[in-house]
Amino acid sequence: MGRLISLFSGAGGMDYGFEAAGFETAVALEFDHDCCETLRRNRSWPVIERSVFDVPTSELLATGKLKPREADLLIGGPPCQPFSKAGYWARGDSARLDDPRSDTLGAYLRIVEEALPRVFVLENVGGLAFSGKDEGLQLLLRRIAAINKKTRSNYVPHFQVLNAADYGVPQLRERFFMVAARDGAKFKFPEARFAAVDDQPMLLDVRSLPPLRTAWDALGDLPEPDDAELLAMRGKWADLLPTIPEGQNYLWHTERGGGLPLFGWRRRYWTFLLKLAKNRPSWTIQAQPGPAVGPFHWNNRRLSMRELARLQTFPDDVVITGKHASVHKQLGNAVPSLLAEVIGREVRRQLLGESRVSVSPKLIPPDRGSPPVAVKPQAVPRRFRQLVGVHTPHPGTGKGNRAKAGYQPAA
Repeated sequence: MGRLISLFSGAGGMDYGFEAAGFETAVALEFDHDCCETLRRNRSWPVIERSVFDVPTSELLATGKLKPREADLLIGGPPCQPFSKAGYWARGDSARLDDPRSDTLGAYLRIVEEALPRVFVLENVGGLAFSGKDEGLQLLLRRIAAINKKTRSNYVPHFQVLNAADYGVPQLRERFFMVAARDGAKFKFPEARFAAVDDQPMLLDVRSLPPLRTAWDALGDLPEPDDAELLAMRGKWADLLPTIPEGQNYLWHTERGGGLPLFGWRRRYWTFLLKLAKNRPSWTIQAQPGPAVGPFHWNNRRLSMRELARLQTFPDDVVITGKHASVHKQLGNAVPSLLAEVIGREVRRQLLGESRVSVSPKLIPPDRGSPPVAVKPQAVPRRFRQLVGVHTPHPGTGKGNRAKAGYQPAA
């Protein structure tokens, strides 16, 4: 079994995936206390609960009982808010590398240089590779070239933005992955293994793919949670959620939707009053959602710990510790374990000389067939009817209030 070093481990999403792919976490590094408690509760991996900036590579290796060049794999997703879509502030040409939160990339590469694993896998937000705004990617490429020159290694980085749903995760979630082997071996990312039903007619017969796994596939066997009161939606808009059909959001209640014209078209965030559809993948799970930010369960409540974990394809034996807000944050920040497993199996097969490794993942949700019919939405309560009227739609990209105030949209 290959041994790995895990950085920025969070609640263990990547670790559980690589575990399913046949790897063992020799040491995990994470500074968030609740995440560390989650890791300790579920696995016996050695956990260092400190900032990556405060832990020398020698301590990481000693804790994992490893020497330089002995680790088969280094994994981690350095938190890089400056490179997310939400992180493109003020002007599109902002120097995101000047933000101290981008230093995590340098910390990751420092450990690559000093531990020299056979392979490293770096995960990040898709925005890291945005065309014209890829300072973070260029930093990685320059530093890897410098590491090769200094250590006489030959890491050749291969990178791609993957949508987790394409590989069986019941959630639409795009993430950047970079994979590099110390000996310069080439790596090919796996092609999509599932597709939206609407896309199927466009595929050649020889490449016909099964439909995307859905929220029903992930959650269909789960009973209603015991803590229903804790999961109840609260706030100003709580009673409006039952009036929105499955798979819809506040746009249902605009002049272009099927409900009442309570809001202007595209005047609010997409996730406002967003509800899961049983017959489709979930939208991206948020780490710190506001009171009216979804996706919500089709039964008009917040998602439970187990439901969030299922949508992130965590193993069912994993329990996330902490209060509900912390649980949601831990799971919202995680990499879907199934996606990590898919990458892990390809790493073993292509880069570690294990050509007979199966590419069939363990963590894929079962196909539960056709879901029950959606429940008819309720009537809009009287107090919201005062909002009925003519509402000005959003004027278009680059023309809203933020743009007028001097903000520019991300590409």
